[in-house]
Amino acid sequence: MNTMRVFLHNLLWDQDPKGFQQRIDNFLAIAARHHIRPVFVLFDSCWEPNPKLGPQHPPIPGVHNSGWVQAPGAAILNDPSQYPRLEGYVEGVVGAFAKDPRILAWDLWNEPDNDNGKGDAFAQDDPRNRTQIILKLLPQVFDWARSAHPTQPLTSGVWHGDWSSLSSMPATARVQIERSDIVSFHNYGWPEDFERRVEQLQQFHRPLICTEYMARNIGSTFDTILPIAKEHHVGAINWGLVAGKSQTWIPWDSWQRPYVNEQPAVWQHDVFHADGTPYRQREVEMIRKLTASK
Repeated sequence: MNTMRVFLHNLLWDQDPKGFQQRIDNFLAIAARHHIRPVFVLFDSCWEPNPKLGPQHPPIPGVHNSGWVQAPGAAILNDPSQYPRLEGYVEGVVGAFAKDPRILAWDLWNEPDNDNGKGDAFAQDDPRNRTQIILKLLPQVFDWARSAHPTQPLTSGVWHGDWSSLSSMPATARVQIERSDIVSFHNYGWPEDFERRVEQLQQFHRPLICTEYMARNIGSTFDTILPIAKEHHVGAINWGLVAGKSQTWIPWDSWQRPYVNEQPAVWQHDVFHADGTPYRQREVEMIRKLTASK
């Protein structure tokens, strides 16, 4: 595994730009020692819409990813007067590392039109027209990042809808494809669906990276997806590595039914137990075999 996707947050930049920049640099130095070139994610539309600085609440027992927060969050999205802060964050972070070979790419917005699910506990706090707000904001984010003249490619991953042609895509996905230097996408489907999606995206004749996959309980596994990705020369970044406090080995349905007194029959994400032993030794062996240099 020679890359990882790392989510940043605009509030940390607002609070302490120099300190945040230094911490990113420290992280890059550690990653480089292990021959890892990360993909940095600047914004994200998933989960908690009211991010705050300071100590965060502890994980909710038995609930998948219960501490995750959006960036920039509902308050800023609802207030265009604060958008210059976002511009400063994008230009500041990308500009500080625009020529840094330790970074693989910039993923500008994770699932920008994810509505958190109708009826979801978080949806009530999101702006009612959030998708339309972000649709207007996303091209500006690309412009801000590109104004820093990064040597690394820019991208934002498509994740749903019809990808058979540009005209058939959701409006946000069209912006993502049109503005991205490399095409990235998410897929947690069965191998047949994964391969179909790859073939659809090949029409754009750009490098392909699947920036999210591998949810064992719904059909996306290392042994079925990685061979297809390798055959089609597609980069693949699975969600999760070590089972930790984010609890992403627990399925998404834990938001409706927490796994408090039981463990899931099959882990959703993650590769290793907290002590470093593999969840499945065969998976580790297969990953090493498929990614070995020839």
